[in-house]
Amino acid sequence: MTVTALSADHLEPPQLICPPECIFDRSAFDKALSEAVKTAGSPTDIRKSAVDLLRQAQVSGRAEIAEGFAQAPFEARRLTRSYTYLTDQLVNAALVVATDILHPKPNPTASEHLAVIAVGGYGRGEMAPFSDVDLLFLTPYKITAWAESVIESMLYILWDLKLKVGHSSRTIKDCIRLGAQDFTIQTAMLEHRFLAGDKALAQTFAARLRTELFAGSGKEFIEAKLSEREARHVKYGQRYVVEPNVKEGKGGLRDLQSLFWIAKHIHGVNDAADLVGLGVFSAEEFEQFISAENFLWAVRSHLHLQAGRATEQLTFDMQVQVADAMGYQDAKGRREVEIFMQEFFLHATEVGDLTRIFLTKLEADHVKAEPLLERIFRRRPKIKKGYVVVNNRIAIEDETDFLSDKLNLLRLFEEALRTGMLIHPDAMRLVKANLDMIDEDMRTTPEARRIFFDLLLKHGNPERALRRMNELGVLSAFLPEFEPIVAMMQFNMYHSYTVDEHIIQCIKNLSQIERGELEEDLPVASSILKEGVDRKVLYTALLLHDIGKGRSEDHSILGAQMARKIAPRLGLGKADTDTVEWLVRYHLLMSDMAQKRDIADPRTVRDFAKAVQTVKRLDLLCVLTVCDIRGVGPNTWNNWKAVLIRALYRQTRRALDTGLEELNRENRGAEAKRALREVLSDWPRKDLQVETGRHYDPYWQGLHVTAHKVFAEMLRDVGDDEIKINLHPDEDRDATRACFVMSDHPGIFARLAGALALVGANVVDARSYTTKDGLVTDAYWIQDADGNPYDATRLPRLRKMIERTLMGEVVTTEAMKSRDKVKKRERAFKVPTHITFDNEGSEIYTIIEVDTRDRPGLLHDLARTLAESNVYIANAVIATYGEQVVDTFYVKDMFGLKYYSASKQRTLERRLRTAIEQGVERAES
Repeated sequence: MTVTALSADHLEPPQLICPPECIFDRSAFDKALSEAVKTAGSPTDIRKSAVDLLRQAQVSGRAEIAEGFAQAPFEARRLTRSYTYLTDQLVNAALVVATDILHPKPNPTASEHLAVIAVGGYGRGEMAPFSDVDLLFLTPYKITAWAESVIESMLYILWDLKLKVGHSSRTIKDCIRLGAQDFTIQTAMLEHRFLAGDKALAQTFAARLRTELFAGSGKEFIEAKLSEREARHVKYGQRYVVEPNVKEGKGGLRDLQSLFWIAKHIHGVNDAADLVGLGVFSAEEFEQFISAENFLWAVRSHLHLQAGRATEQLTFDMQVQVADAMGYQDAKGRREVEIFMQEFFLHATEVGDLTRIFLTKLEADHVKAEPLLERIFRRRPKIKKGYVVVNNRIAIEDETDFLSDKLNLLRLFEEALRTGMLIHPDAMRLVKANLDMIDEDMRTTPEARRIFFDLLLKHGNPERALRRMNELGVLSAFLPEFEPIVAMMQFNMYHSYTVDEHIIQCIKNLSQIERGELEEDLPVASSILKEGVDRKVLYTALLLHDIGKGRSEDHSILGAQMARKIAPRLGLGKADTDTVEWLVRYHLLMSDMAQKRDIADPRTVRDFAKAVQTVKRLDLLCVLTVCDIRGVGPNTWNNWKAVLIRALYRQTRRALDTGLEELNRENRGAEAKRALREVLSDWPRKDLQVETGRHYDPYWQGLHVTAHKVFAEMLRDVGDDEIKINLHPDEDRDATRACFVMSDHPGIFARLAGALALVGANVVDARSYTTKDGLVTDAYWIQDADGNPYDATRLPRLRKMIERTLMGEVVTTEAMKSRDKVKKRERAFKVPTHITFDNEGSEIYTIIEVDTRDRPGLLHDLARTLAESNVYIANAVIATYGEQVVDTFYVKDMFGLKYYSASKQRTLERRLRTAIEQGVERAES
């Protein structure tokens, strides 16, 4: 039997990553195989010898390809062809062994012919390092015993080489029948490529597929591919998912492949370049197609090589490794991985643009007709002069006339928002090709400013216009300062979106609050907007609040400086510009105060009120803060944050309305005692006097009356050396409140923190108070691993574990060793440790703020270190931002004094850093 395979002649040396003989030396293999056959005794020995020789060639070839790719990390096309070439040689050699040596057939009958066809990605000639090898074994009639033996021997050889082979054995008739029933099979055969065997049979197969399968099924094929695409996007997420799937995600390789499959099916093209001649793409768009395809293939191939297996998701740890392999470097305050991922998302956006353009070209010929009644009764919005409706989208009537006025580049988006219609991709292409018309002269015209603010303020869904303007480059052209943050990834676990998408999400949230859609979830922000604020100032500040990101400077300070220049260009007056600048400069202030400080401390509220100064600023900052947190990710906002922001707003609003002198401990204490007497009205007077007299002032200001009531009941009959625990789901705060009463002794706070860490509880807030009669009343608010209150069914086990730890049955430091681990995919994050001491933020405590990498045993380590240094912890506030955590401790020394001494501060800082470093070593061991 004559064997014909894809040889080096099919793939010229310049198209491979290294010389073909370095990948697979065919003459050397043939010679070695010939020698092995002479000495081999049985077919099993022959097959074993062949596998050994092929494995050596495979290992050597893969090493040469990987080395060549390391030297040219962006040469994806040459790489994928090289792996295809190596695989072709392995398949070809396996067929030679099977047909010429193991199962020779010098005079085959008409039935005893076989063609080996590559299908799918392998058929296309695009293989990543660990791609599947999809083979079709084609026979003219029902498969014969000889063909079965050949196929079986081939497959065993390929499996022994650890290739992941997908295979089918069919006749041409089978292929046509199954392809008509299943579009996945049809798609695989669309990209078939003859490898070896009976060439005439393969040619007949190709001809019959064209005439009997692919002809006439275009509409159904398109609909099937578009349905697959839609389902894929739902499964794998949107374009800006922080751990994207390179192959299946939105803007990934599969989108480009789907586009080409449809083109090949409809137009019969074999190369994407042919789409230019057909008018589907312009020459520039084709360059974008090739650029995106090469980049994504390079990323996918590096991902396979770094992981040592087939994997398609760019997890955080792999992002760092791939960026390094591709030669990215840190620059201007940004990590190499952030620069790499920004380029990834820009290419993903280009893929989206190209897909939209291509599908529109098909739509005119293949769009589904609307039902007649729907066409008659649907009310179409009136379109302004200069626009037409094409396939339910706004298109441009006369391109020359449209481009005669620069402002039309903005008016198009206004018309789309006004009518609620999508913009036709041809109109998008026109806008994208003429972005240079949006110049300084156009930006500063009153009409341009009006249109821009109408897009934000007038039509009710500004995020839609902003997102489309951003994708087409219009937003960056109109606001040049916006361009650096487009597709900018923030390499952490806290932010779910790129910076530009985060800003658009914030604007979306603000618009939803204005429409009254979030009144139940956000009563304070909703009431502020109902009472009325300067919307132009608020939207401008929200649009610009993160515009300074991606530089080495503090983005709040830099952003404020940029806002000082941008706001007047947008037409804002001096007073409004001052307010926008202030909001950008201090856009994190309310969030930080609420989450990193004890808002029950009057000094916190007083300091915040002094910084804000006016109710107008407070209102604007509150709404901006809510939108900013909600815009970080779909699960970032929760009841815990809502309660904190709400409480800080209401206390500050009251202070600004009635005067700061109202904020003092005595007033708070008197109000708290009065509230407790009301809820314990059935208690004897003497018992009430004992309860209200046994606590120091901080206890009364730091807890809500519900907690005061619980502690009162726990303390009423507590015995000597008894440990009392009360666990209660606090649904208003999305946390479980854990209250403890026991005899006071050194290190109790650390022991409790350790007990909670051992049961996997995340502490979000903690308060520790000592009574005048020597008891501890500690309150912790804890969440499970998913950030929710503990389910009631889990509370008994939680209580049992805490009791065992407090009784000394479990030694926390030892037990934590196996639990205090950082997940592999999270080790790539770098969080520098910062420790600060603040003696101004509280009247009676020193505030120690520890900003570092989060891990399960961190709070216990820090609290234990402070206890060993004779530091009294009054309360702790814990704010978590993905892999980063800020643990804030309100402390006094053993004499009840603040830590003013610089030397004592340095000693404490050194001990805390040592505890953190030792914990990190333990967690990563």
